Amino acid sequence: MMKQFLRWLILGGTLFFLARAFKDHWLEVTAIRIDAVGWAIIAIATGVTLLAHTWAGWVWTWVLQDLNQPVEPVHFIQVYLKTNIAKYLPGNIWHHYGRIVAAKNANVSPSAATLSVLLEPLLMAAAALIIIVSLGGTFAAGNVNLFAQIAQLLTLLGVLCVVHPRFLNPAISFLQRLKGRMSNTTTESNPRVSIRRYPVRPLLGELGFLGLRSTGFILTMFALGPLNFSQIPLLIGAFSFAWLVGFVVPGAPGGLGVFEATAIALLQNRFPAAIVISAIALYRLISIVAETAGAALAWLDERQTQS
Repeated sequence: MMKQFLRWLILGGTLFFLARAFKDHWLEVTAIRIDAVGWAIIAIATGVTLLAHTWAGWVWTWVLQDLNQPVEPVHFIQVYLKTNIAKYLPGNIWHHYGRIVAAKNANVSPSAATLSVLLEPLLMAAAALIIIVSLGGTFAAGNVNLFAQIAQLLTLLGVLCVVHPRFLNPAISFLQRLKGRMSNTTTESNPRVSIRRYPVRPLLGELGFLGLRSTGFILTMFALGPLNFSQIPLLIGAFSFAWLVGFVVPGAPGGLGVFEATAIALLQNRFPAAIVISAIALYRLISIVAETAGAALAWLDERQTQS
């Protein structure tokens, strides 16, 4: 009951904030015009966003390989793209479920399949935190003092430690034992898996994913108005923070609404509010188009391969 109330509270607060932002700046938003060059930039932003999701699918295969699972990258990228659109369904778990089922059907052990879809978003969140902490000074109005710099460094080290096998494996072992007790399965029927080395490659891959997503958002902003090179770190940091909030807040499938509200709150005082609101709304549309196109292209490629 409390969880359901929290979801409705978040949804109501988000919708209220977004409605007020659109109401206050409606005339400026409707006055924005996109020329031919702007539409070309938006098309490029859509392509970059599609590339980001394809890249994320490839990173998922790296996670599985680190769990000693033989995978065929093209097939698993297709699975990732086809299931990605399901994150907008209520519950925000169906894309994970689809990947687990597909991985099991491809002879990946059930434990490794489940662990891979837990590690992949964890590494995504860790990558976002690394970017946010590294670019934390971009959110400050003035110079960042020494104490803040030390706090940033300690936070960064903490994030890097969390994904270390020394910390992750005990948690994984506990969850596997708990699952075994609940399902009355034995270790022999469902062998335990663990991380044997620090996930450097997948973590760097998730940093690349967020870099590509940020690039798509920056291009969208650029299509609507001029940008300075000095503003790019701020946009990357704000995008990563808004993406992370939308990623972890419950009751927001695909971060829908939460990402937009957070990004507007962070950027409306640094850029013209009408540009920010228009770019964020347009980028949500770009993201959905890119994800839908990725699912369709993956399905067509799979059909062509099978024929």
